[in-house]
Amino acid sequence: MKVSRRGFSLGIDRIGDLVFLSMKVQGKLTHDDYSHMTPMIDSALKGVKDPKVKALVDLTEMEGWELRAAWDDFKMGLSYGGEFEKIAIIGHKKWQDFIAKVGSWFISGKIKRFESEEEAISWLSEDTEE
Repeated sequence: MKVSRRGFSLGIDRIGDLVFLSMKVQGKLTHDDYSHMTPMIDSALKGVKDPKVKALVDLTEMEGWELRAAWDDFKMGLSYGGEFEKIAIIGHKKWQDFIAKVGSWFISGKIKRFESEEEAISWLSEDTEE
């Protein structure tokens, strides 16, 4: 019997106004996933006067998302877009480049896809002004 894993894990670290999110997606992302994720991000940003968010998003095991989840992602981009400085996507599929391109239309920061976690973390660590 083959076991199919799906879901997400979300890590949140706050240092002053800097909020660092790390997320890993497995399988297909659903509306239910976003209904759990959004309050977690809201909580992380609550009480931070001028949040600066950097995110590391691992999509190496993502198989896609439901249409309603894609809509949730769009709404999240509109809600938090101004707070994101950088989003590093780790993935091996060309469609993830498309996600980065479309996402860049809705956030004020930069989004880039990487093949390895090391490259992604290195880029996130660089000054935003570069």
